[in-house]
Amino acid sequence: MAAHPLRNDQLVCNSVDHALRPQLTEELRTVSEKCISCPACQKECGFLRRYGRPKDLADSYDPNDPAAHALAFECSLCGLCGAVCPVDIHPVKMFMEMRREAVRRGAGDYPEHTGMLNYQKRGTSPRYSYYALPAGCTTVLFPGCNFSGTRPSGTKQLFKQIQQSIPTLGIVLDCCAKPSADLGREDLFQAMFGELKDYLLNQGIKEVLVACPNCYRVFSQHGGELAVKSVYEVLVAQGASPSRPVSGTVIVHDPCPTRFEGQIHTAVRRLLIRTGLTVEERTHHGSKTLCCGEGGAVGCLSPDLAGAWKQRVKSEAADKRLVTYCAGCAHSLAPVAPTSHILDVWFEPEAALAGKSQVSRAPLTYLNRIRLKNHFKQTVAAAVTRERTFSYDPASRPGGWIKRMIILLLVVGAILAIRLTGATRLLEQDALRQLIDGYGLLAPAIYMLVYVLAPALFLPGLPITIVGGILFGPFWGVVYTITSATLGACLAFLISRYLARDWVEGQLKNPRWRKLDQAVERHGWKVVAFTRLIPFFPFNLLNYALGLTKVRFSHYAVTTFLCMLPACIAFIVFSSSLLDVIKGKISVKFIVGLFLLTLVSLIPVWYRRHKAKTGGRDLFQAEP
Repeated sequence: MAAHPLRNDQLVCNSVDHALRPQLTEELRTVSEKCISCPACQKECGFLRRYGRPKDLADSYDPNDPAAHALAFECSLCGLCGAVCPVDIHPVKMFMEMRREAVRRGAGDYPEHTGMLNYQKRGTSPRYSYYALPAGCTTVLFPGCNFSGTRPSGTKQLFKQIQQSIPTLGIVLDCCAKPSADLGREDLFQAMFGELKDYLLNQGIKEVLVACPNCYRVFSQHGGELAVKSVYEVLVAQGASPSRPVSGTVIVHDPCPTRFEGQIHTAVRRLLIRTGLTVEERTHHGSKTLCCGEGGAVGCLSPDLAGAWKQRVKSEAADKRLVTYCAGCAHSLAPVAPTSHILDVWFEPEAALAGKSQVSRAPLTYLNRIRLKNHFKQTVAAAVTRERTFSYDPASRPGGWIKRMIILLLVVGAILAIRLTGATRLLEQDALRQLIDGYGLLAPAIYMLVYVLAPALFLPGLPITIVGGILFGPFWGVVYTITSATLGACLAFLISRYLARDWVEGQLKNPRWRKLDQAVERHGWKVVAFTRLIPFFPFNLLNYALGLTKVRFSHYAVTTFLCMLPACIAFIVFSSSLLDVIKGKISVKFIVGLFLLTLVSLIPVWYRRHKAKTGGRDLFQAEP
């Protein structure tokens, strides 16, 4: 986006949404008027080095440009730009308001964010939430989703230790709804956190003790009358002692959400000194700490920027053990540097410093949270308890259940029709093959035509692949499928390159598609191979996206064929045995197919582990 002075008429949109949100207008003006375009923030931030100085971004912001909306979701919202700014402006506020504006205009709905939103939805559901408030309770421990799931034992120990000085301490297992706040879903955040806050206030709660820096930020900014304090400050004030003294040198990684909370920085360091450890400060700490890579959900859309943050942290750590007080930071940094959570060190110092702390990963984290909930049900003498049943889903529609019922009825109807018409004989694979053979070359021709058109029409390829395995068997199924799948991918590629370029560009709003173009510019056909083997992008849209790049068509076609072949063989061999499985027969083809599917599915897992182990960059990785 080209830079130009911010004009008043730029603050009005020509769409049905009319004017910008007042908060965004104010932040744009603040940055535009006060930013002196010095290099301080760009020197620290890969995002700003890539897209420009804050003043340029404010002046060139166009609410009708999809790229402007996408750009905001590549900022990690870590706030380092404001910490180093010589004129004390905080561009992160502008980028946050840009996200909210994108959501308001319907341009901030990225499928890559679904996992985060579902994580929040589960955290606030009756299954995982639990409130236990003893009689006279005015203070509650709010351990947060991540810490309680990864470290259930530490959560129990923490509650027990704080309870020694606060006998009426309550427990609240819930989600603070920060994921929706970071993603600009303001209505969803206000509804979910507002209900939590109002409930606690109505029950007479005055103070919330948090272990998570993200929860601290949410409660401090939106908690109103609720006072918030970190558990690390409480442990220091208690005069608590660690379980066993140890020795050694560690480096503290201060999480971004509490970069300006000096009292927390001090408390954590005092706890480490009490354990007998020496704290060595790195260049970036306290208010100028670096992001761990998880900030702002940047890894969902721009994993290269997220990875660059991690590499900077690793470089400054210089192989010394990092200690952080955020479970998310610990999870993010552990693959690149030895990292422990402060409470791991506090409760199990030898294991933590040896890298042997018991830290769970998904999906065990969800089981841990259920077990933790049952533990507190049995151990906290509560006068008031609840499981949160309140929900807010603006995306839901009243007809959702009706649609599900219609689909269910159609499935039941299809089963009845098959049985009543005698079509169950088609479950006999020999009979089915004889029926197909009766059509001669017409059957494979129709199948291949459907498969060739599927990518261009955005039809899912997996169901068609399964049909091919069932109908034609493992050999001819592979021949017909890989041939037609390659032809279909080439057809979409050529449509994008020569016929529908403008339409395709309008669909590729995600920042990751822009990186695809840049990666092809650097690495050519290797990117085609990479994206076929490692499914980072939706297959059908990928075919169109690659048509916009400069990769040669012949390289694209050959690489597509070769790199799709392993998965094609696996799925065809597996699906060719499905009718036998339905009848209760486990064949050799089924076992071989299952083995091949497992190997194919392990390619992305192997790649991620290899990259984490070596600290290497993938083809889309940016410079730190």
